Amino acid sequence: MNTYTISGESRMRGARARFGRTFRGAAFVIGSVASAQPVSPPRAHRFAVEGKQFLLDGKPYQIISGEMHYVRIPREYWRDRLRKARAMGLNTISTYVFWNAHEPQPGVYDFSGQNDIAEFLSEAQQEGLHVILRPGPYICAEWELGGYPSWLLKDRSLVLRSDDPKYREAVHTWFERLGKEISPLLLKNGGPIMAIQVENEYGSFGDDHGYMAELESALRASGMGADVLYTADGPGNLPKGSLPDLPAAINFGSGDAEKSFAKLNELRPDGPRMSGEYWAGWFDHWGEKHHVTDGAQEAAELAWMLRSGDSVNMYMFDGGTSFGWMNGSNSDGSDFQPDTTSYDYDAPLDESGAPRQKYFAFRDAIAAATGKTPAQPPPSPALKSFAIDSHMESASLWENLPQPKESDALLTMEDVGQAYGYILYRTKLNAGEGGELVLDGLHDYAQVYLDRTLIGTLDRRLGTKSLTVPTLKAAGTMDILVENSGRVNYSHVILTERKGLTGKVLLGGRAPKHWSIYSLAMNDLDALHFHQQPCEGPCFFRVSMHVPETADTYLNTHDIQKGMVWINGRALGRAWSIGPQYSLFTPGPWLHKGDDTITFFDLMGGAKDCIRSESAPVFGGTTSQRN
Repeated sequence: MNTYTISGESRMRGARARFGRTFRGAAFVIGSVASAQPVSPPRAHRFAVEGKQFLLDGKPYQIISGEMHYVRIPREYWRDRLRKARAMGLNTISTYVFWNAHEPQPGVYDFSGQNDIAEFLSEAQQEGLHVILRPGPYICAEWELGGYPSWLLKDRSLVLRSDDPKYREAVHTWFERLGKEISPLLLKNGGPIMAIQVENEYGSFGDDHGYMAELESALRASGMGADVLYTADGPGNLPKGSLPDLPAAINFGSGDAEKSFAKLNELRPDGPRMSGEYWAGWFDHWGEKHHVTDGAQEAAELAWMLRSGDSVNMYMFDGGTSFGWMNGSNSDGSDFQPDTTSYDYDAPLDESGAPRQKYFAFRDAIAAATGKTPAQPPPSPALKSFAIDSHMESASLWENLPQPKESDALLTMEDVGQAYGYILYRTKLNAGEGGELVLDGLHDYAQVYLDRTLIGTLDRRLGTKSLTVPTLKAAGTMDILVENSGRVNYSHVILTERKGLTGKVLLGGRAPKHWSIYSLAMNDLDALHFHQQPCEGPCFFRVSMHVPETADTYLNTHDIQKGMVWINGRALGRAWSIGPQYSLFTPGPWLHKGDDTITFFDLMGGAKDCIRSESAPVFGGTTSQRN
């Protein structure tokens, strides 16, 4: 009989007083530490694996879990989503930890507000849910660079997902800091975390078992040694990504349950049967169709797994939104598929948190398998549309450029300390210059201008990297405005996923000798100078939305060609006329009663630019095929 566990501890390693949060029994209570009643010791529990089953305090436990990500759900709605998880019949939730959200600069940590993972997990425990934590450090998740902070790429010799000493040092430092948040929340310390995943689908990337063992050791050393540590991979990659002394879960999509578990039984005949990710939906790429999968088939397959005694983590239960610049991209090294801001995923809860028919089909399947009928889900508030002013101000990008960095060499975003947004490369041309312009290593989307007149667009997604520059009759200026469309989050491409112009630039066979490089992170809208005149080309637009009472809404972006949208200075997400996403979820808690400010940037701005508030999302054509 195989047993995978770590000896439990019956006491907390330090009470958690951050934000006045204290332990009361097995739950967390928000309040002033000074005024709180005497706090009883948290109740410790033990989670283990014996043979093919999980045990909670010595009794068989079937994990019925759903994935939801705290950074993709407005903090004010965490409780609502967790209650809906419980009401669907889940006993566990799973979440990744998003390193780049918590450490935007080396040594600068943020665990506040939207990033307060400890509060999110505490609320899960209060709602009667256990937790599976997936801290990576690599997480995939269709998230920018798979959760890695982009500053890791500034050192070109550092190798992600490897035993490189500089990478290992960065991971150990991060884990040490994260462990301070996580250790008190382990099940053995009275918290909700019963299991922690080591890395993420490493078998699809490599087979260095020494690297995986090192990460396991780092997790334990940081205080994140949960009762159960495990790995998860696709069935065919399990031997490469797993560790012999840890249980292994398998990840697969709808329709593949029987053959996937058969493979798991073949590879791990004495281990527990668990799907680390059951893909009950799929995500969208720009320029493709919106995914809508067969909920009835997925409910039937879920029922089969539960009847078979399998543990399941449904990916996703609530997809939510990759707000701001945080969408990832896919690439096999030759193609490029940036993901949309919406991470709706056709999950049981839609992007606004409302249950769709799939939710109730899954709820029925879980109730039938467990013999338990959960409570009714809490009601979802109605979405509303709001009036938007017809009067709009504008600000030309050209008139709002920051001070450039002068360089004879091309510099990437990472070289200049920039994570997201746009970057502008400017060079002077002499009369008679022109010819074929070749951008080697364009990451990701570029518009090329002569004296501020657009002459062409190049798109990594389409594989275009050259255009013809007209021969100049007089000296002039060439601008190359480059967008970071979302760093690749999957495959070995992450190792070289710097943004901007990452290779050579040749014009007529020769490389320009000098560049003025403008970092355009677009994180300070207050610095923009708006006016009343129309604007064409790369422009910012600002308009008021009248909100009598706050409520969730969608901003229709159909008339924006390509750019970014903010509400009250907070980045909502991307807009692109190629679809399939034509609206942005705008949470009511991010609005205030009265006039709210919508700002948007359009690379191809003009008189037709406008934005509307609507009470439902807008998507283009749909597909049920995962790609």
